[in-house]
Amino acid sequence: MKADKKAATDRHEAVSLMEPMLIGQSSPRRAALTDLALDLAQKSAGFRRSLPDGVCTSLCDLVRSMSCYYSNLIEGHDTHPVDIERALRNDYSEDARKRDLQLEAKAHITVQRWIDQGGLEGRAFTPEAIREVHRRFHELLPDDLLWIDDPATRGRFRITPGEPRDRDVAVGNHVAISPGAVPRFLQRFEEVYARLGKTETILAAAAAHHRLLWIHPFLDGNGRVARLVSHAILLEALDTGAVWSIARGLARNVQAYKEHLAACDLPRRNDLDGRGHLSEESLVELTGFFLTTCIDQVAFMESLVQPDHLRTRILLWAEEETRLDRLPPRAGGILEAVLYRGELPRGDVAAIVGTGDRQARRVVAALLERGALTSSSTRAHLRLAFPATLASRWMPGLFPDRSA
Repeated sequence: MKADKKAATDRHEAVSLMEPMLIGQSSPRRAALTDLALDLAQKSAGFRRSLPDGVCTSLCDLVRSMSCYYSNLIEGHDTHPVDIERALRNDYSEDARKRDLQLEAKAHITVQRWIDQGGLEGRAFTPEAIREVHRRFHELLPDDLLWIDDPATRGRFRITPGEPRDRDVAVGNHVAISPGAVPRFLQRFEEVYARLGKTETILAAAAAHHRLLWIHPFLDGNGRVARLVSHAILLEALDTGAVWSIARGLARNVQAYKEHLAACDLPRRNDLDGRGHLSEESLVELTGFFLTTCIDQVAFMESLVQPDHLRTRILLWAEEETRLDRLPPRAGGILEAVLYRGELPRGDVAAIVGTGDRQARRVVAALLERGALTSSSTRAHLRLAFPATLASRWMPGLFPDRSA
């Protein structure tokens, strides 16, 4: 490895090579894209306001697993949400490869939870934050996932968490900037995107996503870092509450996603294609795809948790489980109360089920054991949970079935 290692040279590329970084005011499609950005902001805010606080908290946990699962799929790693949940309980597969992928998923969820709790608030575009996302994720990975093979040199290189790359890389037809130029380009990245207002930030989210990938700061992990940074950008600009994620939409349209990214690597086509080095028209197409995908995912999540529909699915499940003697009678009444209120004090359970305290505790224990309810302690309020094992019944379409 030492013999193949190249110095972190800087070929002194001009930062203007990644222009345009924003869609110009003269673009004929700018007004339509601004309308999309405003529509996304309205729909996202409306969805979040429609959720009781307790449901919102539990939905965030589910969305993190969903985002992790689909981001892994984009990377070619298929770790089912049921296995992801097991990893969160430190229940790992005996198969070494599957265990490594479970640890990878757990790392993703840990970092996204940190982001959701404000870890990147006000600084998502900074070079320090970008390196921190890479470091936090990769320092949680098993050693086997920290090595990459270079088919050109037949060398094998270890990723250093949070450290920019020290050698040249090519992704498809795109030859990234020299390693020594990375800090300079990341500084320009911050200068352009960190100064925007909320609407302009939403409009520029797709451009920032591509330009970060175009810079390719790290030897590996750039795609995941870019998606996590984009999650942080939208979380703050839209105040999403982390109750939806674009990752599912990107994974379900992965070919179009990758084609748009590749097209944005291309130089300006002609005099009508903006005034920068790269194609503005391709950036416009990516932005439209990105915003439309976000809107689709908000609508999808909203349809899943529409109160009447969600209530019907949950109560049907509870009724079937009761008939099969896997849940005590009246369990559905507790779930209905939690869904309506968001959170349920334990002292209210006996009145809801119409029994004594002992029987009420037995019903609650059964629902907790099945993962249908969650609580931060034995005395804390009860909240609805959305476990992956019940996703096919409660949230159809969110994940593939376990047998898939």
